[in-house]
Amino acid sequence: MAVSRMHADEVDTDVALVRRLVAGQFPRWGDRTVEPVRSAGTVHAIYRLGTDMVVRLPRVEQATSSLEKELQWLPRLAPRLPLAVPIPLASGVPAEGYPWHWAVYRWLDGETATRERIADPGEVATRLARFVAALHRIDAKDGPLPGEHHWFKGERLANRDDATRRAIAALDGMVDVAAVTAAWEAALMQPAWDGPGVWVHGDLLETNLLARDGQLSAVIDFGCLAVGDPACDVMTAWAYLPVQSRAVFRAALSVDDATWARGRGWALSWALIALPYYKDTNSGFARMARRTIAEVLADHTQASGEPA
Repeated sequence: MAVSRMHADEVDTDVALVRRLVAGQFPRWGDRTVEPVRSAGTVHAIYRLGTDMVVRLPRVEQATSSLEKELQWLPRLAPRLPLAVPIPLASGVPAEGYPWHWAVYRWLDGETATRERIADPGEVATRLARFVAALHRIDAKDGPLPGEHHWFKGERLANRDDATRRAIAALDGMVDVAAVTAAWEAALMQPAWDGPGVWVHGDLLETNLLARDGQLSAVIDFGCLAVGDPACDVMTAWAYLPVQSRAVFRAALSVDDATWARGRGWALSWALIALPYYKDTNSGFARMARRTIAEVLADHTQASGEPA
């Protein structure tokens, strides 16, 4: 069974391909079962290998550099983070008609940490804030700067203006154009980050968070990992956390007003760009984008004192 496609330039993968790749390059694992993993991720195909490993294959060429980055940096970052993260075990090479490098990781138990699976939103907000704070404290010397290979996560918010406004135009009739434009322009008015760049995960959505027994247990998919503006990770306050736990997250993370406001702008920009791209190919991602836009607009209205 092939994994469903989300991108025009996507490479097809299936169980048979993964079996051939593993058997040919890692024969010690060749007798293990291979099963596709239903994932809301967008740029990697995921297959479970046996009971304790997982195979990740880039769907599109742009994702290949993110895989290389994870192989380089995750072993160094993992020991300093308070939540479990993927641990690379082996790196595969192009073969069997598959054109790119791929990797085997240790399997992390858990379910996607949707809001419905969280027992205590305040506790999850605290755990997520501690993870973000720990990541931001790690020495970022020699870390990768924002760029196309990281989907520009961590860059200056103003650099996203053209792409965000194009997305707003594409969503005319689907969103309140005047309201999202006002919220976006308010974020752009905030002072830019003038401190040293910090490590940012760049993609702290529910699709990249795992829960066990109602508690946040792991952060996965570091493909957007970069060194830049910490506000990029603050976006999770609107893109993931429910409104009642947002203040808990902010207090635990202890960010200044400008970084908080830029984080809201990051959330809005992500959602506006994602919605037109995925609205017909990934209903779950589109749902998250719509919810994030609504959360940002409600918060912006409250913060600005405008009538609801």
